[in-house]
Amino acid sequence: MTGAPTDPSGQLEAIRRVYRGYLEEHGVSSAGVGWPQADAHRLRFDKLASLFGTEAGRFSINDLGAGWGALFPYLVEERGFDVERYIGYEVSPEMLAAARATVTDSRATFVEASTATQDADYSVVCGTFNVKCDASDDDWLEYVLGSLRALAGHSARGLAFNMMSTYVDWRNEILYYGDPGFFFDFCKRELSRSVALLHDYPLWEWTIVVRF
Repeated sequence: MTGAPTDPSGQLEAIRRVYRGYLEEHGVSSAGVGWPQADAHRLRFDKLASLFGTEAGRFSINDLGAGWGALFPYLVEERGFDVERYIGYEVSPEMLAAARATVTDSRATFVEASTATQDADYSVVCGTFNVKCDASDDDWLEYVLGSLRALAGHSARGLAFNMMSTYVDWRNEILYYGDPGFFFDFCKRELSRSVALLHDYPLWEWTIVVRF
């Protein structure tokens, strides 16, 4: 697997500003990481968690673009998964500070990085690939594909990620909209034979689950 680009078109600082603004305005909440509706945020987690099935047992997990760490209490407290180790990666120092203050469980650690640096059983990416700011679609696509290749190299059992769909009726210029068919084909050809595309839930996005 190749390494992921670290700064697509010089946009990471702009992305940091976007998420700093969300956190300053909304605090530790779903809106604080750019999801206006808490129930929609939870639905995204539900779809990503289908990666683990019902018999995952004890596992470790990388969370790329962890925000303030909301995935950890969702997995442990709401879903009852036996998470042995959770590593959340963030490019925003403010988000990292909020995560470390909010999620104090010793199993959870947070790292300032734009790509996973540690091996885990599973990896997830929730919304991280959506905000491209001023990067071109071509540059952002290259960044996302590099990120997925690198993430697969750090994931022993599987990975899941979501993205805004090209099947929308309106677009925000700072967001990236991914063709679900293209990404399904990419994952099937390059990552694993076991790939599921979830595009049947009431949000303008899709989720892909890859098992190794």
